[in-house]
Amino acid sequence: MFDQMMHGLVARATMRAGMKEDLELKEFRELMPTPTHWEDGFGLKAMVGGLFVGMIMTPASMYMNLVVGQDVGTAAQWVTVILFIEVARRSFTSLTRPEVYVLYYMAGASLISGSGLLWNQFIVQSEAFRQFGLADKIPSWVAPNSPDVLGTRSFFNAAWLAPIGLMALGQILQRFDNFGLGYVMYRLTSDVEKLPFPMAPVAAQGVTALADASEGQETWRWRVFSFGAMLGMAFAVIYLALPAISGAFLPEPISIFPLPFKDLTANTESFLPAVPMILSFNLGLFISGMVLPYWAMVGSFAGLVLCLIANPILYKIGILHTWSPGIGAIPTIQANTLDFYFSFGLGLAAAIAVIGFFHVGRSVFTKHESAPRIQWRNLFKPPEGRGDFPLWVAIVIYFGVTTITILTAYLLLKQANLINPANSPVTLTLIGVFIFYGFIYTPIISYVSARMEGIVGMSVSIPFVREATFLFSGYKGAAIWFAPFPLHNYGAQTLYFRTTELTGTKIKSMIKAEAFVLPIVILATIVFSQFIWRIAPVPSSAFPNAQKMWELTAYRQGIIYSSTLPGNEGGIFQQALVPTYIAAGLGIALALYGGMSWLGLPVLMVYGVIRGLDQSTPDVILPQFLGAILGRYYFAKRFGKNWPQYRVVFFAGYSCGVGLAMMLSLGLVFMSKSVFQSPY
Repeated sequence: MFDQMMHGLVARATMRAGMKEDLELKEFRELMPTPTHWEDGFGLKAMVGGLFVGMIMTPASMYMNLVVGQDVGTAAQWVTVILFIEVARRSFTSLTRPEVYVLYYMAGASLISGSGLLWNQFIVQSEAFRQFGLADKIPSWVAPNSPDVLGTRSFFNAAWLAPIGLMALGQILQRFDNFGLGYVMYRLTSDVEKLPFPMAPVAAQGVTALADASEGQETWRWRVFSFGAMLGMAFAVIYLALPAISGAFLPEPISIFPLPFKDLTANTESFLPAVPMILSFNLGLFISGMVLPYWAMVGSFAGLVLCLIANPILYKIGILHTWSPGIGAIPTIQANTLDFYFSFGLGLAAAIAVIGFFHVGRSVFTKHESAPRIQWRNLFKPPEGRGDFPLWVAIVIYFGVTTITILTAYLLLKQANLINPANSPVTLTLIGVFIFYGFIYTPIISYVSARMEGIVGMSVSIPFVREATFLFSGYKGAAIWFAPFPLHNYGAQTLYFRTTELTGTKIKSMIKAEAFVLPIVILATIVFSQFIWRIAPVPSSAFPNAQKMWELTAYRQGIIYSSTLPGNEGGIFQQALVPTYIAAGLGIALALYGGMSWLGLPVLMVYGVIRGLDQSTPDVILPQFLGAILGRYYFAKRFGKNWPQYRVVFFAGYSCGVGLAMMLSLGLVFMSKSVFQSPY
């Protein structure tokens, strides 16, 4: 009798948890209804837009990154769309929603950071790499190390053919790979599991608002979008534009708010030892907290609080032994990661995978009417007219790209061993490691990340996996750090497919867009890297962020890369993998999930707590939590049932406003450089 009673209680609690989770996911799933009709958005307008971004926005993004450490990112996407809408309006035409989205997508696909070739020429000359004995061991297919070649400051040299060729091959594989395993994960998490993807409506609603404006419709979306844009412009002028513009005209930039955050660790380490205490003043994080699932934000804050409690205890008992007072927030995070959170994070990520597979299995085998069974037929029968392509094509792309990546790495490492025997030969064990990560680990972490993207709007990444693998593989030499490695995370790619679906754009439009963008990206990378390098050495005083940060970054990389050099065995990363800590992370996360499910509490909190326990983003979690509180207990009551849609459109408008302010400030910076710092 007692067993039957307990079985009934557990069944009812599980049913309540499933209902609660389903209701929360349904709320975000219905923020923007899925269209029943899709159109091809790729055409002449999209082609012109891709050229515009590649030839104008790309150098702006590269320059901004080198000068202030900020790239234009999604801001350039919104600016491009608005500009083309205004051009279309004055040409007595309009842009449809699919056309607007394809422009938005191509603007993002065309942007590059520009640090690839420029970074490669730097590391062979870096003082940090020389200090660790790495500078003369970098393979020639990364960058030539001849002073005569580097002194010309030109990529148009035969010695750069191999690095440029590898860069182009990487771009080609990446563009193909976008429609491989990421597409499979999208079909699984969106079509089959019906996850909400809370961040997908942000871009989709913004695109819809701009499409309405293009067609002359005065809708609520356009009004809310405009309010958000005004706020974004006003904040970005103070937060981003002021430091950028003042830094161009004055010896020191003027900053009202610290960028990117304020480090308060020195003020709190006396009573919160080993706790990275950083505070961000980025208003965008606050607004994003209103958009993301409320209980996930609450869980993230709870995880952060647990870290505040746990870190001092772990320090006192000697687990966080690397930390020392006065080192600051970022070194604190790095030290804690090596001592504990690397292994603990592996356990947390493993728990997410277990929870994900359990969720699918429960949905398949459940007998409760309240928790609908998964419709596996949706995996093989997508909505008609959405522009899908067969799953087998995506799987072939994934296997093909991964195989080419492994084969390229094999050939490069073999060539490195022939030229310099200090680099280990390619063994069957090493090939087995590449195959494991390409065909086993990558699908698992991609599914875990896709579920997190679909539920709480964030991807999952496990730090130092690649580094630890190289150390434990027994490989000797520096070449392996520069060879392609088949470890990818396709979780974030699912968001783009879901956004494409919500905007009524055929998926095949994205294939055409990627094919058109590919040569633009390759050409822009070479041409504008050459243009920037000819202005002045990179890094130098002409590029302040690169001058301040690149040597520090090279030093941190040097610590890791030098650990595989002969005679440097037993490095710090080999001590970071502790099975006990992995088991602790797995057990704690599974216990939280089981306990909350049994009690009928919001299961989305579990994913948030796991995020908070990562301890690496306190500057992000706090403003997002405050935004979630304000959104739920003030704005939701003020705007009622319209609030869920208002918030995503407002956030999209805010991002656009930030972009407009950044573009204006960048124009002034370029003018100042052309007038006051002409290389001629």
